[in-house]
Amino acid sequence: MEVFFIGEYIKNRREALHLTQEQVCDGICDSATLSRIENGRHTPSRTKVNALLQRLGLPESQYYAFISKNELEVEALKKEIVGCSVTDRVQEGFDKIAKLEAIISADDLLTRQFILRSKAALGRIDGRYSIQEQLNLLMEAIHVTIPHFSLDQIQKFLYTFDEAKIINQIASYYSGIGQHIQAIAIYQQLLQYIRTHYQEVSIAGNGILPMVLHNYARELDLVKQYEESIKVAKEGQQVCIRYGHYQFLPGFIAFMAECYFFCGDLQKSTDYYLQAYYLYRALDNQISLSDLRAEAKEHLGLEFPSV
Repeated sequence: MEVFFIGEYIKNRREALHLTQEQVCDGICDSATLSRIENGRHTPSRTKVNALLQRLGLPESQYYAFISKNELEVEALKKEIVGCSVTDRVQEGFDKIAKLEAIISADDLLTRQFILRSKAALGRIDGRYSIQEQLNLLMEAIHVTIPHFSLDQIQKFLYTFDEAKIINQIASYYSGIGQHIQAIAIYQQLLQYIRTHYQEVSIAGNGILPMVLHNYARELDLVKQYEESIKVAKEGQQVCIRYGHYQFLPGFIAFMAECYFFCGDLQKSTDYYLQAYYLYRALDNQISLSDLRAEAKEHLGLEFPSV
């Protein structure tokens, strides 16, 4: 059996991509630390190793290590905070963030970035932060690890999965305030980065590609670039089927249904509305079902039963 040390694994990939140590580790650790990792003279935390692997476009699932009690507690709190955000338990989420802030070390920049991102997400739910304050939190979060980050030069830097998700969040917030052209520009750059830097196995595991494609197709639909939206939605449909990210699939189908209607192809529009309806039913997504029924009735006079 062939054996690889984690430092050797990182070094080989970095050199294959012609990247300097500074480019890979910026915001995660200093270059001297990365040098020690690559030479097998330092064992980093799992969080830092995962971040380094992600910036190199490598799957972190093949790396296993013993972790400390503190790391275990940090990871558990992160999962609980994400759960609070998904289920709209805002105050509980902020309480858990306070616990997390109390136990992390001063040099744990990745967790501090997670906290800022989580505050923006939770604060959006109950409105405690204005849109501008939410955007400020997200920009502060990305600047924690990438101090010179700019929305105009997204492809200039390397990103972990969480950093890529922050950029996706930023684009979503611009969309929310009606700045769709700015959102589209961000999604275009982010999508190009994902295609260039993340290996297929990484894309399959974290769902970043279908998420960005979904949001990008929606933005194109909103600015009436219907043919381009269909093209992106079809790619998203294929990605969902190939990698099993079915939660995004009915959204892509619904985008195509509306876009084909505005392109004048009423038969395809009808077919896709029917597909989207049954997919949303299968996923028991009542909110999307309600919106889809109203849209299909308005555009085509289609009547879908309530469930």
